[in-house]
Amino acid sequence: MRLFIYGYGFVGRALARRMKGQGWEVSATYRDVADAEPMRAEGIDAVPATDKDAIAERLANVQALLVTPPPGPEGCPALQMLVPALAKAGAFPDWIGYLSTTGVYGDRRGGWAFEGGRLAAQSPEGARRVAAERDWLEVGRGMGLTITIHRLPGVYGPGRSAFERLRDGRAKRYDAPGHVVGRVHVDDVAAGLAASIARPRAGGIYNLCDDEPAANSTVIAHAAALLGLPEPPLLALDIDALPVKAQRFYRENRRVSNARAKAELGWRPAYPTYRQGLAAILAGMGPS
Repeated sequence: MRLFIYGYGFVGRALARRMKGQGWEVSATYRDVADAEPMRAEGIDAVPATDKDAIAERLANVQALLVTPPPGPEGCPALQMLVPALAKAGAFPDWIGYLSTTGVYGDRRGGWAFEGGRLAAQSPEGARRVAAERDWLEVGRGMGLTITIHRLPGVYGPGRSAFERLRDGRAKRYDAPGHVVGRVHVDDVAAGLAASIARPRAGGIYNLCDDEPAANSTVIAHAAALLGLPEPPLLALDIDALPVKAQRFYRENRRVSNARAKAELGWRPAYPTYRQGLAAILAGMGPS
């Protein structure tokens, strides 16, 4: 069995590890030539992201295809590369997964967001994700491909968590009563994608997130306690004074349901809250 990953980043690497452990062969693209050798050292068949012929050759015999890059102003770059390559190869993977974001839901004022609900993205980036989801689903219908959409909140894991932000002084706690956000451990994303690969459904859309949306200030305080550090002070929230990305973060308040992924895919997060996820990361960290 073969998996092709277009965009070998944080999530792609986690899925590759999981599928290789199940006996799959994995190919993946790179953009920086310096990344090729480290990928090969991990047992990945590394392919330049701009080599159309090499991509078409790999796609000819894959069972699963994961698409990870975010869309830009011109749309999804992977779609523009992969659709012609799939056609050239005459390829029909059993499963094509597109990574999207829970940002497509916009602000729910703390309420719950479900896959069948309205989309109300409030940023250009979120609007591009809505369009990219639509485009991939239309390609699936037009070409008879099994397209699945996986909406992710903030993804954390080893090397990318509140611990790193605390240790380098970037962690900030703001007084934002009622504001919560979902998150998901990268290994739980990989497990959810693997479950979807095992149960492909054309047009399937799934939220992959943990069970307990929580305030960012609470998570940072908990991480600080685990490290034995003083928690950063709680600052007054002036949204307009924040960087643009942080403004978007605090202007959107929602809880995202993972019930469909549990019911349809049989998926359960190994780290159902930030507490289990951070504890696991800390257990795997060396001395500071």
